[in-house]
This record gives sequence, C-alpha cells and structure tokens, in this order.
Amino acid sequence: MRDLAETVDRAFAAALYAQDDTGLDTGASVLVAEPERWAGVGRELLVRGEAYVRQAWERGWRPADVLRLVRRDLEERHLRITGDLIAAEARRYARLPERWTDTEVWWTGDDTYAEQLAGRERADRFTLATAVLEVFRLLLRLPSIEPVGPVPGDPAADALEHAHIEPRMLGRIRALLAKAEATTFPEEAEALSAKAQELMARHTVDEALLAASGKGPAQVPAACRIGVEPPYEEAKAVLLDAVATANRCRAVWNSGFEFSTVVGFESDLEAVELLYTSLLVQGTAAMTRAEAAQRSGGRKRTKAFRQSFLLAYASRLGQRLAETAEHAASEAPDNLPALVAREVAVTSRAEEMFPQTTTTRLRGATDLAGWEHGTAAADAAHVGRRSKPLPR
Repeated sequence: MRDLAETVDRAFAAALYAQDDTGLDTGASVLVAEPERWAGVGRELLVRGEAYVRQAWERGWRPADVLRLVRRDLEERHLRITGDLIAAEARRYARLPERWTDTEVWWTGDDTYAEQLAGRERADRFTLATAVLEVFRLLLRLPSIEPVGPVPGDPAADALEHAHIEPRMLGRIRALLAKAEATTFPEEAEALSAKAQELMARHTVDEALLAASGKGPAQVPAACRIGVEPPYEEAKAVLLDAVATANRCRAVWNSGFEFSTVVGFESDLEAVELLYTSLLVQGTAAMTRAEAAQRSGGRKRTKAFRQSFLLAYASRLGQRLAETAEHAASEAPDNLPALVAREVAVTSRAEEMFPQTTTTRLRGATDLAGWEHGTAAADAAHVGRRSKPLPR
C-alpha cells in the first residue's frame, strides 16, 4: 500500500540518517503507531531489508562479513534479524556463489513474519522495530570493499571454474585434523597432521602440473575472507599470513573489519582455511595448558602473557611453515616451474586487488615467559614433516 510505504519512509528518514541515536526512538514509534498494520510493516521491512543486503553484496561484502560486523557492533537479536534478511534475499536465486553463507527462510510467509519474529524474540513491537532499524543503519553505512567473487545472480558465476580438493580427500583431511586436535598423545597428533599436510601438498602439486600440461581446465586465482577477530587479532593475522604464504597464497589483513582477504587458487584456499583453523586450535589449547602450569607455580599470568605467547607461536610457525614449503618444493625440482607460475599468478591477482597496502606495526611481546612458552608450543605444533626446532 502506498500509505504504508510512506509511513516506512518517514520512519527511515528519522532513524537511518541521523548522526546520533535520538532518531531511532522516533522511527520505531512511527513503525508501531498503528498495531493493526504491524503485519504490513513487517512485510515492508523485509522488502527494504532485501534491498539493503543486496546493496552490501554489490559493495563487495559477503554474508559472513556482514554477520561478523553485526556480532561485533550490535547484539544477538540483531544477528538473527540480519540472518533473516540474508535468507529472504537469497531465496530469489536458484544458485548461490561458492562460500556463500547457508541460510533459510524459517517463517511461513512474509505477511506473518512480524508476528512470528515477535514470538521468536519474545519482544514487543517497539523493541523489534528499533532492532531492525539499527540493522538497516549498519547496512547503509557499509563502505565499498574489494570483492572476492561474483554476487548472486551474476551470470559470470556459472562460467567460473575452480578445482577444489577432491571431496573424499577433503573429508579425509578434515577427519585427520580433527583427530589431531582431539588426541592427547603428541605422537599420534604428529602422525595425523603430517598425513593431512601430505595430502594437501600432493593435491597442490598435481593440480599445478595438470594446469601446466594443458590437460586440466584453465584456472585463475580466487579469493576468500577469513575472520581474524579479537582477542589477540594481531597474532592471529600473523599466523594466517604464515599459513597462506606457505601454501602459495597471499593474505591482506583488514584490522578495521576483522578479516583477512586470502588470494590463491581454490584448493590452496581450502588448505589455508583448514590448516589455519587447526593450528589456531592447537595454539589456543597449548596457551591454556601453559597458563595452568604458570598458575600452579604461583605465578599469575595476564593478557600480556597470552599476547606474547600467541605472537611467539605465530612467528615461529611462520619459520617452520616456510621451511616445510621449501623442502616440499626441493624434493621435486621438475615441478618447480609449474609451482612458480602458480605463485606469479597469485601475486599478480593480489596486487590487482590491493594496489596499495600498508605495513602494520604490531604491539610488542612484553612477557618473556609467554614468548618462551609460545615458541615451544610452535616447535611442538603439528604441521607436517617432522623437523628439528629452528634456532631461536
């Protein structure tokens, strides 16, 4: 209805473009002024929300990025509402791009969304209207960022070909890493992780050789975003950069939006995600054990200990991963040209996406015990081929 749309327009004008929060109450009051029209308001808000999330996709954002930002800046209720908007927009497409967040429409119809939302959230109309307006305000303020793939509905998405890790092999790698993280026996974890790394490296070499021979489909580097969230985000970014570099990818950290963009061939991106996640889990567990040991000795440990631990862990793992990558390449020198061509393509794509980058100065490690424990944990982490600890 025309007058309903005008009502929503008046609410948006009051709430979405002001520099402070004073307009939110006004806008929410306009939306809920006539209880008998609440169902229609809910339907109209869904329509507007679909347009706003589509605008976010066209500015380079992806669902996981938006949800991460909402989680940081707002509350769980806003996160659920944002998921609803993403699901509503996604239902228009028969096929979604790779790495798109899987969401579903849970409400029975758009005319009943407002009523069902109130039941799910156990909140009054004014509270819900305010939350929706806060989500819309965040979406409207999103800047343009570097896209990492096509948006839903883009015909170019169907023309892209990416060679993934073969599903059965991917399942084996995931299972091996999960067991490595769960076991309490270091030798077993070493063997499991080494096997997983071996499978990753084998697939990368095979894919590079196939592409070089012209027998496989033409491949181009892709990109993905991986969340790098507080606490200790600097150390996490360093660790992700080390994992990406070792797997012939490039990582660019955006500290303001709490993610790193990783550029590489699709199967290598999958390997980076798996290995980074596993090493982060191992490092966090090792840090927890080190803290427990420190406390049992009567020494209280602080944020400085944890920051120093994870920085040392990431720094030492970077050295270990670089050594491992160099060793893998030297074992098959005939494969080197194909691997170099792969790295050149990735570097070119990364420079195209990010023509201007800056170097971030990290906060220093100020706790010696944390640094020493983190270095020891990195030497014990399971990344593949067993090797002697590097000089300190």
